[in-house]
Amino acid sequence: MDRLLNVIALASILLIALVLTSVRREHIRVEYSVSWLLAGVALLVLSTWRGLIEQVAFALGVPDAAVALLTVSGGVFLVVLYRLSLRISGLKDSNIKLAQRMAILEYRIESLQSNHGAEGR
Repeated sequence: MDRLLNVIALASILLIALVLTSVRREHIRVEYSVSWLLAGVALLVLSTWRGLIEQVAFALGVPDAAVALLTVSGGVFLVVLYRLSLRISGLKDSNIKLAQRMAILEYRIESLQSNHGAEGR
């Protein structure tokens, strides 16, 4: 179990480093990085604080702390992915509205140009 906790601690440190590097290089926006940083910190705390993960395991009714940590980490990442899915859905809707507005504007411009051309003759 100690090996699994160490692997998860290392993975959470790598996640935090990756997110911070991505923010620095502007590959990810700060508001999206916060949830990933919180997830990484939560996993790091749970994987290094043995007493806390044992309390979480007891509260979940799980006999093994490693299983509790994997369950909690799965839940954390599901929440993060759900938040990102909501954001992506909103962006898709915004893109559709923007494309529709652009098509309307193009139609109006073409109508104005054809009317202006007909008046000039």
